[in-house]
Amino acid sequence: MPTAPAAPAAEAPVVAPVAMRTPFSSRAPFHRELGNLILEGIPPLDERLAARLERYANAREATFLDWLPDGSMLVATRFGNTSEIHRVSAPLGSREQLTYRREPLALAAARPSATDEGFAFLEDEGGDENGQVYYYPLASRSSVARSQADGAGDIRLLSDGKSHHGGLVWSKDGKQLAFFGNERSEADEDIYTVDLSAGTRPRLLVPGHGGGWRPLDWSADGRQLLIEQTLSASESHLYLADATSGALTPVDTGGRKAGVKAARLAPDGRAVYVLSDGGGEPDVLRRIDLATHASEDIASAAPWSLEDFDVSADARYVAFVANEDGRSRLTVFDTQFKLRLNPSGLPDGVIGTLRFDRTGRRLAMSAESSVSPRDVYVYETDRNTLVRWTQSEPGPVCAGAELPCPAFVPAELIHFPTWDRANGGRRMLSAYLYQPRTPGPHPVLIDIHGGPQSEARPSFDPFVQFLVNELGYAVIAPNVRGSSGYGRTFLGLDDGALREDPLRDIGSLLVWIGLQPTLDRERVAVLGTGYGGYLALASLADYNDRLIGAIDMCGITDFVRFLEHTAAWRRDLERAEYGNERDPEVHEFLSRISPVAKAKWIRRPLLVVQGLDDPRVPASQSTGLIASLRARGEDVWYLAARDEGHGFRKKSSRDAYYEVAAMFLQRLATAE
Repeated sequence: MPTAPAAPAAEAPVVAPVAMRTPFSSRAPFHRELGNLILEGIPPLDERLAARLERYANAREATFLDWLPDGSMLVATRFGNTSEIHRVSAPLGSREQLTYRREPLALAAARPSATDEGFAFLEDEGGDENGQVYYYPLASRSSVARSQADGAGDIRLLSDGKSHHGGLVWSKDGKQLAFFGNERSEADEDIYTVDLSAGTRPRLLVPGHGGGWRPLDWSADGRQLLIEQTLSASESHLYLADATSGALTPVDTGGRKAGVKAARLAPDGRAVYVLSDGGGEPDVLRRIDLATHASEDIASAAPWSLEDFDVSADARYVAFVANEDGRSRLTVFDTQFKLRLNPSGLPDGVIGTLRFDRTGRRLAMSAESSVSPRDVYVYETDRNTLVRWTQSEPGPVCAGAELPCPAFVPAELIHFPTWDRANGGRRMLSAYLYQPRTPGPHPVLIDIHGGPQSEARPSFDPFVQFLVNELGYAVIAPNVRGSSGYGRTFLGLDDGALREDPLRDIGSLLVWIGLQPTLDRERVAVLGTGYGGYLALASLADYNDRLIGAIDMCGITDFVRFLEHTAAWRRDLERAEYGNERDPEVHEFLSRISPVAKAKWIRRPLLVVQGLDDPRVPASQSTGLIASLRARGEDVWYLAARDEGHGFRKKSSRDAYYEVAAMFLQRLATAE
């Protein structure tokens, strides 16, 4: 069978074409609606398969959000359909549910005031990402309020109720809250502050113009606010804003175009800590003196990048996390004794959300691995001890088992050669491989991350564990060029006219799969979300003789229309990544490489999943491609949710996606 001419094949042995398989037949009505869900062309769900899947899908996790002034903490976890905010007061203590909202909550910032205890949180509607800022006053939470719906009468809406907001940052005295919003203009993110003690409405402090604007930190005296302007993944600028006038003073980060991952003001206000590539390769932590502009390297993990950090209130401890080929490594530097402390006992996976408490002697974080759900841990510096604060349930499949669950398969880091050369040899890319314990060869699912600057990492995914243990799939999550975590140059290898090169990386991975005796090269499918969805669809077109089908969730199918219709506040950043479609040459290139232009080459079964409130990749991206494929008689399943956005966040929607995807992949693996 011929393939599309867009991406040249990798340098490799010839791989035999996959035999054509019988189309999926649907005995269900073509169009069905189940609550918020729309199903088209999808057969009746397999109840026995769903029962097996439920044992995995009921897994829970806990994410650290912030410390409260009294030494307890806020965490996000799910006990119903959505993630809610809970308070935990002691290690492995009960989780006291504070919010009872309709939408999932995943961001909260505790007010640093011992007398007016509370927290701000964000909530959007149906995944539309128009997050609204609310304030929850814990101090006024009475027994009557506890018996009502999360004391809803006390919760105060701070934003306008309709625009896009985020970036919650409290002043050190807890009087003022800073956040960003696009109330003034849909395309611009402005910086707002609100005085909670005065009870006034938020005021516009800094009008944003170009890129994304975020408040990062307040000075100790509340007179200045550290602000970041992001123009692209590799270019950010820092400013100090006068908290009264909004006047901006640039922070000198070295004079070179650089990407900034995080920044904090030093406790004494005389310097700023910046986690940045500095215009070079790995991200390192630097301390920049605001008076002399002198820069001092505080921590690095070359050749790997740092990805997160925090500084204790007295600046004695600096904690930072290195990303070593996808795995996180935590170090706490004792500046007084010049010691590097390496806490042991954390899951061998991904660490996030580092935050010291107000004493500076307890460092909280979230941590997970491929075989253990995300939980909250605290490192106590005085005792050099790691303490677990939450213990989440991996699901009924592991009931009664010692953690980690023996049924789960750990991620294996592998590397495969690509079609081009670097550093005097064949360029090597990394991937995480999950293999069944049973003899092969196994059907394969290539799981492509989105972003495009995201990264495949050994984090916990119950659906992957189900596919491996129950359906016998081997799952491979590759880091194609353009992924984060591998330096500035690698991050830019998919920019502009290089956009098809990551697709060639998928071709190289297919060659590698064909050479593995435990993997079945004749049964390979591909899955992706967002930008990963684009790569999945493009792979299905360009490598249609080597793939048996694909799952696309919220994927980009038409780059030009995507750039024209994505949310206005995202457009500048997306054009910096993909190119300006208003330029005729860029317009022609993006049109040519878009999956809608390659629709005639998509000849394998396809499952398309879409949130109808998606502000990033509008639903029309999916429906347009589906119409083109169905006009030619191709087999397309379509699952849509009315109250979901860029991905399914509610458990009920996510479970439905898992069930449909499991049935789709099972049929792919067994079709003749």
